[in-house]
Amino acid sequence: MNLPTFIGGVHPPEGKALTENKAVEILKPSEPCEFVYPLSQHIGAPCSPLVKKGDHVLAGQKIADTDAFVSAPIFSGVSGTVKDVASRMTIPGSIDPCIIIESDGKYEKAPSLLDELGHKPQPSEYVKLIRSAGIVGMGGACFPTHVKLSPPKDRVIKWVIINAAECEPYLSCDNRLMIESPDEIIRGLGYALEIFPEAEGVIAIENNKPEAIATMTAHNNNPRIRIMPHTVKYPQGAEKMLIWSVTGQEIPVVPALPADVGCIILNTRTAWHICKAIENGEPVTERIISVTGDAVAEPKNVQVPLGISVRELVHFCGGFKDEPVKILAGGPMMGIAMRSIDVPVVKGTSGILALTKNLAYIAEESACIRCGKCIEACPMHLNPTQLDQFVRRRDYESFEAFNGMNCIECGCCSYSCPASRHLTQTCKEGKAQVNLARRKAAQAKAKQEAK
Repeated sequence: MNLPTFIGGVHPPEGKALTENKAVEILKPSEPCEFVYPLSQHIGAPCSPLVKKGDHVLAGQKIADTDAFVSAPIFSGVSGTVKDVASRMTIPGSIDPCIIIESDGKYEKAPSLLDELGHKPQPSEYVKLIRSAGIVGMGGACFPTHVKLSPPKDRVIKWVIINAAECEPYLSCDNRLMIESPDEIIRGLGYALEIFPEAEGVIAIENNKPEAIATMTAHNNNPRIRIMPHTVKYPQGAEKMLIWSVTGQEIPVVPALPADVGCIILNTRTAWHICKAIENGEPVTERIISVTGDAVAEPKNVQVPLGISVRELVHFCGGFKDEPVKILAGGPMMGIAMRSIDVPVVKGTSGILALTKNLAYIAEESACIRCGKCIEACPMHLNPTQLDQFVRRRDYESFEAFNGMNCIECGCCSYSCPASRHLTQTCKEGKAQVNLARRKAAQAKAKQEAK
């Protein structure tokens, strides 16, 4: 049987065997230690602190928020005392404003969000409750979920799709969540479907997760939901690729959103959090992380409170058995290289991947041989080598004109290039420069209009 998929893509080594059969272990430090909460853990406006130095906080207490629509509040995962509100290094290597909490090891809980609501939530209140719980896309993009669930009124939502593909190599946290907590994921999707009465629910899972497919199928008793196995191919879990393979529809241009073609995409963990928020009033205070790679002594799937140090997480997995030359937050294709492991876990941290020189070797670039492999691999049907040349010549107008802004930075072009061209990196740079030029133009226009 031919399973759904998309045109293009690559088949990198999966690397999932290190953790895919390992049950989730819980890490909750019982001794006092420091937890750090960056004020921006989502796409959109950063939060402002609601606590100050010396305040006592409870696990599940809201510590930062903003009135901006595209944003999400932040909650403490521990009880303890606010040590400071100061700048700290975060996963990308930037120095960002953070709330630092000294935990007391007791995990005393704050009242639930349902206590504040005062009654069982109705479907008309789900979106507001989801926003109050701080739920975002837990696959890495961290787009606020309440915004996704609030499409323009002229958009008819026909599909609510759970992205359970987990196509990124090495990561298996979503796989384990489906095996160990299938009911919560299905009920979470069911609550989302109550918001959109005309929609069908689809849980899209790559076919290399047979246990997850069998478990989700056995536990699905909602007639509006179907489990849909997919071909194993990277980046099957990318938003545009998933919409194409599930519905046969294409999102045409960069500004367009899934809602424009009647779709809403939610991550597996996001659906789990929707269930917990609506049924128990639980905000986002923890997540599951795959700690893996050939440098890790004991690769594991670990459930941790947000704000914990990556160093603490690595120590829980036995530390490094070999010296890592590259440590990534996320997987090898789209993960972010880390400068330090003394940084906090945030909502979008799905994996910590530590690689030795055997796996992290990067060959030197050589001249493009015009083989066309990058074009065949690009799931967005771009010409990566042409875009690469535009960026190297700093011809950003041509980069934009040839649809460079449609690049999803998946890494397929760089992976498939026999000349080891850094195609993804130059496309990233090109997009950044175009966005910078757009911001400058908007600022200049605003100043001109203000005169």
